[in-house]
Amino acid sequence: MTFKNLAAATCVAALSLTASSQAFAQAAAAPAITHGPAIPGVCVMSIEGVISGSTVGKYVQTRLQQIVTQVGAELKAEETALQNDAKALDGQKATLDQGTFEQRASALQVRASAYQRKSQLREREVQATQQKALGRVGQELDPIIRQVYQQRQCSLLLQRDALVIANPVMDISPSMTTALNAKITQFAFDRERLDQPAAAPQAGAAVRK
Repeated sequence: MTFKNLAAATCVAALSLTASSQAFAQAAAAPAITHGPAIPGVCVMSIEGVISGSTVGKYVQTRLQQIVTQVGAELKAEETALQNDAKALDGQKATLDQGTFEQRASALQVRASAYQRKSQLREREVQATQQKALGRVGQELDPIIRQVYQQRQCSLLLQRDALVIANPVMDISPSMTTALNAKITQFAFDRERLDQPAAAPQAGAAVRK
């Protein structure tokens, strides 16, 4: 896998948080329509809209982009070194005996295979980082959903993405975004490390049944 392939795959982590914002902008440009009366007890929300519109959601997006950039720089340096060494070896082919050339080419291939495994590992790490970060936001958002649901006296809560059009009066997403902003704005997280062995259990630790 090349660096470009990795960047394209891992950027999905950041772009997924902005997709709903782009959809909002497109919806705002659509012709105005007249809605029927709001249905009492029926509420609508967009989880993606709440997260992407929140301060913590924007922070997560920015941090993920930073991590993708760091991973890209790390892999690009290694990829460039491999390419330079391959060109140098190719230029020495005429002056090296067959055995020496094959030995160096084999060593270069081992490095290239290791680089490919590393790039795939980094991709999985970025994906795991995204899942963990969004999972943390989800944990913070879950009680807010229940709280706003009760405050607005909802009897039914629908995911807005599953609807074509809904009266915006029934949309409780803005209230959830406001509550999420008041609860949390950011939290520290780094790239998940999948190549590190799991920590051994401490001696004498109680065993849970």
